[in-house]
Amino acid sequence: MSVGALFVSAFIIGFSGAMMPGPLLTYVINGSLRKGFKAGPLLIVGHAILELILIVLLLLGLNNLFSNQIFTSALGLIGGSILLWMGYGMIKSVIKREISLEGQVENKVNIAGLVLPGAIVSISNPYWVLWWATVGMTYLAKSHQQGVLGTGAFFTGHILADFVWYSFISWLVVFGRKLLNDRMYRGLVALFGIILIYFALMFMYDGVKFFIFS
Repeated sequence: MSVGALFVSAFIIGFSGAMMPGPLLTYVINGSLRKGFKAGPLLIVGHAILELILIVLLLLGLNNLFSNQIFTSALGLIGGSILLWMGYGMIKSVIKREISLEGQVENKVNIAGLVLPGAIVSISNPYWVLWWATVGMTYLAKSHQQGVLGTGAFFTGHILADFVWYSFISWLVVFGRKLLNDRMYRGLVALFGIILIYFALMFMYDGVKFFIFS
């Protein structure tokens, strides 16, 4: 497979993963409501940094660790706990009426405050690790046959799909924000908090089930 073909195919396959509902999508929507369009791209910067580190680790031969069920189950427990805390924080801010549409987007955007959660939400999802240990590792092996250029084309195409999709989601949220009032806004934040808690409990359940019944 040529370098160009690697880029295009990685871009297309990247969309198949990016468009799937999950904690990152939920967080991008919530961040866009709070901080505006920049939230989506900045959260994906954190996601991209994490994936770049992961690719380096996989190339160094740590793919066995990422496909180890003990590791992914433990990650599910830890990551689930983090998502549970995030979801609780969102619901708490609604109950205490700490959030409002008034002035939300005008607030100064804390770059680190969006980049870091992008990485945390991603690594909290054990299915993200599982994807990279299986599909991602297989594709990475093919791209590595073309050397640094092949690996770079794969990563660039893959992460570009994430940037395009989540930037589009942010734009949709900011555009639709004009149709919201405070009550609807708080309702959405509470809903996203509940969704994060759902993912948290699902990840933690899988981890507990493995350690208890295996």
